Amino acid sequence: MIHAVLASLKEYWLVHVLLLAYTVMLAHHAWTGNRSTKNLADYYVGGRTMGGIALGLSFFATYSSTNSFVGFSGQSYTWGLPWLLFVPTAVVFCVFAWTAVAPRLRTFTEAMGSLTIPDFIGFRFGSTPARVAAAFIVLIASLFYMTAVFKGIGNLLQIFMNIPYPIAIVIVFFVVMAYTAVGGFISVVKTDAVQGGVMMIAAVLMFAGTVRAAGGLGALSDIRAQPGGEALFHFGGGVEVPVLLGVLFSGLVKFAVEPRQLSRFFALRDRNAIRTGLWVSTLTFGGVYLLLIPIGIYARKVFPTGIEDTDLVVPTLLTETFSQGTGAFLLVAMVAAAMSSLDSVLLVTASTAERDLISVMRPDRSEGQSIRWTKAWVVLFAAITAIVALDPPGGIVTLTAFSGSLYGACFFPAILLGLHWRRGSGRAVLASFAAGVTVLLTWKYVPGSGIVHEVFPALLISTLAYVGVALLTADGADETVTRLMDEHTRG
Repeated sequence: MIHAVLASLKEYWLVHVLLLAYTVMLAHHAWTGNRSTKNLADYYVGGRTMGGIALGLSFFATYSSTNSFVGFSGQSYTWGLPWLLFVPTAVVFCVFAWTAVAPRLRTFTEAMGSLTIPDFIGFRFGSTPARVAAAFIVLIASLFYMTAVFKGIGNLLQIFMNIPYPIAIVIVFFVVMAYTAVGGFISVVKTDAVQGGVMMIAAVLMFAGTVRAAGGLGALSDIRAQPGGEALFHFGGGVEVPVLLGVLFSGLVKFAVEPRQLSRFFALRDRNAIRTGLWVSTLTFGGVYLLLIPIGIYARKVFPTGIEDTDLVVPTLLTETFSQGTGAFLLVAMVAAAMSSLDSVLLVTASTAERDLISVMRPDRSEGQSIRWTKAWVVLFAAITAIVALDPPGGIVTLTAFSGSLYGACFFPAILLGLHWRRGSGRAVLASFAAGVTVLLTWKYVPGSGIVHEVFPALLISTLAYVGVALLTADGADETVTRLMDEHTRG
């Protein structure tokens, strides 16, 4: 393994130089973030004083990791043009999150002193059991998602730089763990803002290079004429429609329910920042993914056969169709993209473990102790995920979709109805969690279940369970919740 690393250093020196420069930037952001962190709110949500441009870019960058550049870009290699539905769906969910969730969540969480999604759920419904259950859901879903990101970055470094997959995982573990633990939320957002710009450039270069290698934009007609190519241009040809819709929904509903995305709303400075963040994130999502999603289908002209795992389409393009300089920049951009997602999920996971599990049992901890222990949780969860990623239980898109399905089925009722409907209770939240998880895990055993992706019945039944139990149990809204609801209704 040491010989392989030394050979990689010699052959791919330019990549290593760019990675070193990026690591220096991470170290700088970690240092400045650490200096700006004075209390727990600073470490978890940037003190709720951050602007819309930085958080809009961060909202985009924290979602768009190797899952996007490797998994989502390569998926159209087998799913074809219907996968382009991802673009308008992403725009719709982005607008929905910033208009239906961000304003109320920002106001509610500040008034309640909430710093995490589980503690928002606990405070909103006056229920410690609901808070603890939400924390466990965050830990489980985050593990699946981080495994997907680790897999993507490991594949990239292995194929492009001949670094053995286990060593690639170890390198990513140490870098991400270090700057996330040291710098906290402020460091993460600063890095994401830079990464957002880098990813825009990378998307343009990747699309242009792939289309050029395929023979131009008109290569779609040649691809259609290839054996099996016709199916890629029809709904149900490359992928069954229920599967397509389910993956789209489960992957993008995260905008409105996933803690790493919603934590950006906690940190917004004011309503002007919300409006700015809406425009920045929506335009960025639409523009970047309009370039990324078609890459896989153009790759069918470059590689008509021979790639069975779509997670390898983009790494193979990098090694065989791009110049050394462009390929080096793109690789570093994708590695950085992975880190910008990993750091956010790690921080959410660690803060949830400390604030919503341990501190519930140890309420006597000071803010300084909680910050130190959160940093320790960052190290632990990064290590656990790295170990799981050595033998991941599925592909990038599969792992990402399951994570999104879990969040959608469990958190959609508690967050959306919790912000917009006065009725609700801890028991209603727990009932929705139980219903959502049960349907997700058992739907495949239902006769005829193949025609509907499990995320849809899981979310529907979860919501019905929430509404039904909420109507039958005592309302969990206290005076603060009632006042906030009234203020938003009048506003």
